[in-house]
Amino acid sequence: MQVKTKAIVISALKYQEKSLIVKCLTLSDGMKTYFVANAFASKKNLQKIAYFQPLTILEIEAKHKNKGTLEYFKEVRMGYPFKTIHQNIVKSAIVLFLSEVLHHCIQEEEKNEDFFNYLEAALFWLDEHDEAANFHLILLLGMTRFFGFYPAISNQNAAFFELTEGIFTPYHGVSCLSEHETLLFKKLINLRFDSEAKLFVAAERQLLLKIVLDYYAIHLDGFKKPKSLDVLAAVFS
Repeated sequence: MQVKTKAIVISALKYQEKSLIVKCLTLSDGMKTYFVANAFASKKNLQKIAYFQPLTILEIEAKHKNKGTLEYFKEVRMGYPFKTIHQNIVKSAIVLFLSEVLHHCIQEEEKNEDFFNYLEAALFWLDEHDEAANFHLILLLGMTRFFGFYPAISNQNAAFFELTEGIFTPYHGVSCLSEHETLLFKKLINLRFDSEAKLFVAAERQLLLKIVLDYYAIHLDGFKKPKSLDVLAAVFS
């Protein structure tokens, strides 16, 4: 089946000496994996490798067999040329980290226009704004709405957050955050991209990131700690 669709690059893995295996979140069909033959074979193709940087937004034409095998691009164009993301070391570290998280989170080939549009809009915002210190935290928590384990916020006055059930509770159980951690988590839940960036200090961001990744690990089978986590920590240290 021939398709024309927007796509967000999740990962690009070099295959043998000249080719790439590229995983994309597509607007039309959810997650798809493509084989790019001879990507490193000529100067013309080398220019296209830039299209496959983490979380780049593309417009593609492709042939989808929909048999769970590798698909093939017919044509690839830049859908939205980022002005700052791949030139800014902080933003580059953020998108590298987030692409790795998404690689582990999205397994099925299911169309989800709402999630695609949410992620695309968030990337537009990141590209247009200078202050990005809380961006990855807000996005990670926001994505849990689409993954099915967004925290239940009906009882936010309670002192503790229970990670396994995703609820606030007045009782401190084994899988609960501490009272201090819960206070930070409540602030994060109410944070928006354009909120005050200095709400958290660096140590609090590191703690919140650990909390959110632990939350992911509890609710997503096979979720792995991103290898780029150390890079992100170094950038924000």
